[in-house]
Amino acid sequence: MREKGTLYGIGVGPGESKFMTVKAVETLQHADVIIVPKTEKKTDSVAYQIAKPFIPETIEILPIVFPMVPNMEVQEAAWAENRKAIEELLAAGKDVVFLTLGDPMFYSTYMYIFRALEDSAYAVETIPGIPAFLALAARLGRPVAEQEEVVTVLPATAPREKMDRVIAVSDSLVIMKVYKSWPAVKELLTEHGFIDNAVMISRAGLPDEEVFRDLRAIPADAKLNYLSTILAKRRS
Repeated sequence: MREKGTLYGIGVGPGESKFMTVKAVETLQHADVIIVPKTEKKTDSVAYQIAKPFIPETIEILPIVFPMVPNMEVQEAAWAENRKAIEELLAAGKDVVFLTLGDPMFYSTYMYIFRALEDSAYAVETIPGIPAFLALAARLGRPVAEQEEVVTVLPATAPREKMDRVIAVSDSLVIMKVYKSWPAVKELLTEHGFIDNAVMISRAGLPDEEVFRDLRAIPADAKLNYLSTILAKRRS
């Protein structure tokens, strides 16, 4: 009987397939099953589309839904079910890859499975990927941090009071998960002197990428894409 399989968490990077690491591609070539995380049954997986050019046709593709809903009971039930499905594959000796956008250890769905299995009998290996904000900075020629600048990576889903406090002591900002919190983000960037030295990219590295250089011109009630990230620096 084959020994237990290994779970590989692979970051596919920000959008362009060529940003994937050599190690990520090599691991895909030898995997038995690829887990494709999705937020809803009907949605497609951006991470899968990025990795697809490097996935052999012989590999089994297994979509798994991780519902992003406020009801924690619903989430926990789904996570428990997904963990069981992955453990069954590993117990059968299958090497399983879990694909995730950007880096697996950075605001990733993969961390739920990683936490569940890190103390289990199964081997887990995490393969890093390029975070979207670093690819964005390289593409636009905008250094994220220089000399003694204080950089804050901020999820826009955080409470407004918390965002206000950390923005006040920051020189450079990376703001993620902007899509539902744009009104508050726009106000805070304006109040703290960041709005005129800020840029936002939606769906970085993908065919329908959009770059917004004048954030003042974006209405507070604008509907932003889920994959929207802001880089901003305080005006001196």
